[in-house]
Amino acid sequence: MSKQLLLGDEAIAQAALDAGLSGVYAYPGTPSTEITEYIQSMPITAERSIHNHWCANEKTAMEAALGMSFAGKRSLVCMKHVGMNVAADCFINAALTGVKGGMIVVAADDPSMHSSQNEQDSRFYGDFALIPMLEPSNQQEAYDMVYSGYRFSEQLGEPLLLRIVTRLAHSRSGVERKAQQDTNAMAFSDDPRQFILLPGNARKRYNQLLARQAEFVEASENSPYNRYTDGPNRKLGIVACGIGYNYLMESYPEGCEYPVLKIGQYPLPKKQLRQLVDSCEEILVIEDGQPFVEKQLRGCLDLGTRVKGRMDGTLPHAGELTPDSVARAVGKENKAEFGVPSVVEMRPPALCEGCGHRDVYTILTQVLREEYPDHKVFSDIGCYTLGANAPFHAIHSCVDMGASITMAKGASDAGLYPSVAVIGDSTFTHSGMTGLLDCVNENTDVTIIISDNETTAMTGGQDSAGTGKLEAICAGIGVAPEHIRVVVPLKKNYEEMRQVLREEIEYHGVSVIIPRRECIQTLARKKRNKA
Repeated sequence: MSKQLLLGDEAIAQAALDAGLSGVYAYPGTPSTEITEYIQSMPITAERSIHNHWCANEKTAMEAALGMSFAGKRSLVCMKHVGMNVAADCFINAALTGVKGGMIVVAADDPSMHSSQNEQDSRFYGDFALIPMLEPSNQQEAYDMVYSGYRFSEQLGEPLLLRIVTRLAHSRSGVERKAQQDTNAMAFSDDPRQFILLPGNARKRYNQLLARQAEFVEASENSPYNRYTDGPNRKLGIVACGIGYNYLMESYPEGCEYPVLKIGQYPLPKKQLRQLVDSCEEILVIEDGQPFVEKQLRGCLDLGTRVKGRMDGTLPHAGELTPDSVARAVGKENKAEFGVPSVVEMRPPALCEGCGHRDVYTILTQVLREEYPDHKVFSDIGCYTLGANAPFHAIHSCVDMGASITMAKGASDAGLYPSVAVIGDSTFTHSGMTGLLDCVNENTDVTIIISDNETTAMTGGQDSAGTGKLEAICAGIGVAPEHIRVVVPLKKNYEEMRQVLREEIEYHGVSVIIPRRECIQTLARKKRNKA
């Protein structure tokens, strides 16, 4: 097959298509979004009727993918690292049920928090679930791991976790494809109770999973993605994980002087680690994210050998790895040819000019500051989170998907008035609906603003699960219809918006205001496509 220039995300997507994928399940989240978008754009997706619609959240995506695996088909689940928190219930239990059709879970981590609330490392989830993990060092490995991973998943009878990071997801390299495979025929487990996790069966399957850990370690020891390369200088041995291996090789284009163990498959290969530890005076662990491997070496294999890495400051404890930080860790210094001019300054992100969220915050801040000085506004994950910045400074919290409504509820329970929540349409259907139900069940004194731009705008304008349904959802949950108010956020409607906001704040119960205007970015794209 010819080589293609692909993003890491695109390499994963193309590999899944070439390996006989039957369905991709995902919720948009940077840096994972392009995987699903690539699959949606390819002709083979329509030709083979491959499922490719966005899910309401990561938990529903994980469960639907497991259902496809239950039927013997190959499925792909994609999310960013914080999405693993949402999907964790099914993800952990899927290790106990196992799979029938191959199932790969892609977690795209975001070291340095380029577009995220935290820096969590998804390798801890794979270790927690006791399943094998894969971590590519480049785009070709990302392709190969997914392409062969489906067969590996079916051989083991377990889902696989593929962990990538932002720099790999969003950089390009040449990728050589393999032969396209047919999709699996529908088939079911020979064990009719495989997916029934009643306690008696769950205990049985958990013991089986524990008994297979040595098998998973042996698979890592024999994996082509874990490679030991000897070096003449035994003063230092290097463990290089995923993209960290690429950064190391940038400092040693002719080959590293130290013994190097490249890690691309987990659990850790004990034989190779023992070989490295026994032959070297010190060990340096190069890994992007948290000190996952370093902690294991310190806890399990530290037999007097000094282990260096993020925990002792040899590498920065926070933020993503860079070629420069890795070079410094091995005693080299990369000299930059070009410096950043002093006149160049970082510009904070801002809401687009003409965005409906701007009109919402303009009126919200005017009314609350002038008439309700004790107010607090709880917000959520989306474009509208930028309401925290100038010129609005409108919100007081942003924690996780859906937390705006439930935090507003808790603050109201504590006696705060007025307690206001601002949430987007996609985030509301992702994880805000259950919080609204809690409010309705207790008739909490909260005012909830669902700022509806009819898309998942922050990640590029993907379909929103709630488009055209928000009023019906709120009424179905139990919000009184007369307190579900829809407004159009435009300057000509500012007085109406002020009046609606005042009325609903003065109503001491659950009220929902829906300012609705299409995202100007998606609207512009539609106009360009028609032209």
